Amino acid sequence: MKDIITIDGPSGAGKSTVSRLLAKRLGYQYLDTGALYRAVAWKIKKENANIEDEKSLRNILEKIDITFDEDGIMVDGTDVTSEIRSMGIGELSSKASAKPAVRERLFTIQREFGLKGKIVIEGRDAGTVIFPEAENKFYLDASPEERGMRRFKELKEKNSDIKLETTIDDIKKRDNRDSTRQASPLKRTQDMIYIDTTSLTLEEVVTKIMESLKTP
Repeated sequence: MKDIITIDGPSGAGKSTVSRLLAKRLGYQYLDTGALYRAVAWKIKKENANIEDEKSLRNILEKIDITFDEDGIMVDGTDVTSEIRSMGIGELSSKASAKPAVRERLFTIQREFGLKGKIVIEGRDAGTVIFPEAENKFYLDASPEERGMRRFKELKEKNSDIKLETTIDDIKKRDNRDSTRQASPLKRTQDMIYIDTTSLTLEEVVTKIMESLKTP
């Protein structure tokens, strides 16, 4: 499976932007798995559902209709592309992603989409759970401070009251939650190529990946 490229890593490592650029460069499809979890979180919030109530959660998962392409994501016919990028939805999606029922439902969607081939899939378990057999697997990382700064700049445009220290603290809390959860924890495996993006430009990261690809 050399035409399936997985890119994993923690929040703020540059996965989304790098994956989009890489997919465009290669003429591949792009799948942001994190957006799918955010979409589920958006629906949970909209329904005012209790995330700890498994029956309620499974009811939402059975009925939810998620459609997506490179331009955005829809939930039950509503464009939620912008709304799911808020810090609140991000926090809720992190909690939702720890629920086995959520991961089971989205696993099927991701797997079916990815099996079409010629795709760049990014997330937190793309190379460990969704496509462990992929031959081109990467893990992007950066210091918590750098990742917090990137996230802060992104959120500052929408919320002028946000604090850098709070954003960095949130990043660290999410790192811990993502890496210690029982269901598909974030982890780096030996067959992943590790890239520290702390002091690299986006173009430099894409170039490093391109140079490391095993081509069909």
